[in-house]
Amino acid sequence: MAIGRRQFISALGGTAVAWPLAARAQQGVKRIGVLMPLAADDPEGQARLTAFVQGLQQLGWTDGRNVQIDTRWSAGDADRIRSSAAELVALAPDVVLATTGSMVLTFQQVSRAVPIVFVNVIDPVGGGIIASLARPGGNATGFTGMEYGNSGKWLELLKEIAPHVTRAAVLRDPTAVAGSGQFGALQAVAPSLGIELNPIDMRNADEIERGITEFAQSSNGGLIVTGGAIGTVHRELIISLAARYRLPAVYRNTIYVTDGGLIAYGPDNTDQYRVAAGYVDRILKGEKPADLPVQAPTKFDLVINLKTAKALGLTVPQTILARADQVIE
Repeated sequence: MAIGRRQFISALGGTAVAWPLAARAQQGVKRIGVLMPLAADDPEGQARLTAFVQGLQQLGWTDGRNVQIDTRWSAGDADRIRSSAAELVALAPDVVLATTGSMVLTFQQVSRAVPIVFVNVIDPVGGGIIASLARPGGNATGFTGMEYGNSGKWLELLKEIAPHVTRAAVLRDPTAVAGSGQFGALQAVAPSLGIELNPIDMRNADEIERGITEFAQSSNGGLIVTGGAIGTVHRELIISLAARYRLPAVYRNTIYVTDGGLIAYGPDNTDQYRVAAGYVDRILKGEKPADLPVQAPTKFDLVINLKTAKALGLTVPQTILARADQVIE
């Protein structure tokens, strides 16, 4: 039985807008591939994609008129990332947008020719993605996330808001390019804070639940949730486990705190998608990724949830409240 075009797109798991074939063939229409790290029904993922599309619109690019945006949602699944990257490259895009180092490397394994704009990549030079920040070379450029050294601030915040903590479970994606670097930065500051670190891998929900449950059997514990799609995909589970076991937790992304987590510190992910539209625009107009310098975030947000602090029996120090960019009550 013949399969309809919209059915075909749905079967691929994509969210590409179904255009008339004549419109697709229209001269001057550009094509953008977008590989998102979250699930299609995740409000955080939709907010990031919306920010990107709005950024393009402000620069004169409208999906369905002079540009076509083909979107895939990976939900943090490595197999889906690989298949989606191959699908998007097969569509012959003029540029693709990707998140995290592992996703960019997957694209580069598929093609070294398709231009890539990335967001939230930690240490793209050390990860082998680019040659240098000033002159990336190759086919990728974009925007970095937190430097490894900044990861130590999560542990400092944990000790500041919960001085009784002497043990910290560090949830990390062992497959992520940045995983070891973030953990190393935490190890560097842990002795001075009197905190023992316990790494917990988070490849899936079962692993997360087992790891946190086992860790919580001893007292004076807290959580550090490093950056990465896996944690964000399973954030409701992590937040609920932290509440169940009364574990103070520090997160990389603001969305955790909005959803009920205790405290977060890091750059604004949604804003990175918005500014990434600027580099996509320049590439669509003929510039090369090799010549566009990689940019670092200029603003980091500190967000605290006072309701969660109260539930944990914590009194938030004025030193934290004074620095907070947002306080959720």
